[in-house]
Amino acid sequence: MRDSLFHLPEQGPGQEPRQEHGSIQTRIRGMLISAILDARIPTGTPLPSCRRMAKTLGVSRNTVVLAYQGLVDDGFLTARERSGFYVNREILEGRARTESKPTDKPAAAAKTGADWARRFILRPGLQINNQKPLDWQSYPYPFIYGQVDPSLFPIAAWRECSRQALGRLAMGEWTCDNLCYDDPMLVEQIRIRLLPRRGILATDEEILITLGAQNGLYLLASLLVGESTRLAMEEPGYTDAYNIFSLRTPHVRPIPVDEEGLPVDRRLDGCDYVFVTPSHHYPTTVTLPLARRRALLEKAEACDFLIIEDDYESETSYVSEPIPALKSLDTAERVIYAGSLSKSMFPGLRMGYLVGPRRLIDEARALRRLMLRHAPSNNQRTTALFLGQGHHDTLVHRLHRVYRERWRRMGEALALYLPDSLQVPSFGGTSYWVRGPQGLDADRLAIEAMGEGVVIEPGGIHFHSPNPP
Repeated sequence: MRDSLFHLPEQGPGQEPRQEHGSIQTRIRGMLISAILDARIPTGTPLPSCRRMAKTLGVSRNTVVLAYQGLVDDGFLTARERSGFYVNREILEGRARTESKPTDKPAAAAKTGADWARRFILRPGLQINNQKPLDWQSYPYPFIYGQVDPSLFPIAAWRECSRQALGRLAMGEWTCDNLCYDDPMLVEQIRIRLLPRRGILATDEEILITLGAQNGLYLLASLLVGESTRLAMEEPGYTDAYNIFSLRTPHVRPIPVDEEGLPVDRRLDGCDYVFVTPSHHYPTTVTLPLARRRALLEKAEACDFLIIEDDYESETSYVSEPIPALKSLDTAERVIYAGSLSKSMFPGLRMGYLVGPRRLIDEARALRRLMLRHAPSNNQRTTALFLGQGHHDTLVHRLHRVYRERWRRMGEALALYLPDSLQVPSFGGTSYWVRGPQGLDADRLAIEAMGEGVVIEPGGIHFHSPNPP
């Protein structure tokens, strides 16, 4: 067979070549499996000898031997004494035959295909959403919201928790189908470790694991919001929340925030729900004072509306002690709480939770079962171990110290180079809400800044009233 099937990137002298997600042995294995499963190597075909393959790739012979032997163990190859390695004739049994190759492009859709424009009930693709370059990490100055510094994450501790979760005893607990139920260990850790930090007391039955806070908001919108529902939220505000609620009702009422966050006044009258980010308002980073929180709870009871609290960046308050969550002050079951580990751990984990009355959580659990059953059980168990062994508390302490210093230095730089750009008080968080001079086109600024290697995010997308600034 042709050696060109196994082309590898060049490496420096004396370096063992590696790929992004594994060693050269893993790379060889991956290429061979792809070639076998794509039928580019016919079954029964002999592979190049280990010595020849090693010479072609510029690697040690042992590396190739180990890769070949692993494929024998997994049934992709057969070893014949004094003959070599061959593609196993049985490996492609049970696969449907097809006339096209996996690499062939699909044929153009027939003109008589489905009229999708007529069939869609919802059109989320037409909504305006946050955009950021997929390769933002390649820019020298990526000021991108919601990402983490991987150098601060205790990868060794996470790997050890993952290893424990993959143990024989633990696997028996998370490999089965749990239907609609969550890992009890993770629910317990959220109840005894995370919620008390925010002053919240809850039972296991009042907690639901979600795929991030945004998944929780979608569940709530699906359960509680209809065509005639009236919902108020902050302006500027969280675009994804606005889009989620707008899919359900045209009566989303953006209320401009002031220097203390969401105003509590007559504009909330007649609402069924109020969505708020009180810990650090997104995107201005304003913290809702305790007095206004109490006023909002009193207003909710007087006007008979419920509050959806997104406890965004609750653990990054650098100027004063964090104010207790709205949920912790609620004595009338008026607050539904959405939390997430995206900021304190990493967003790719997609681990969040809802806290609310049991009747609501039961219905949310039933709806989630129809959507995805539950969050991946292996991730739930690893996260539970990470919390239970104190790694999360250590990480939060480290992030608080490092982010506070970065926040301070960024504030000093903005005060020096862009004086008067911070129009509202800021008490912490992982971002700054910067206001430019009158007439500035922030979208154009972002495009030109990107040309200089600086990635910023324009603020216009967070305004949802007519004629935004």
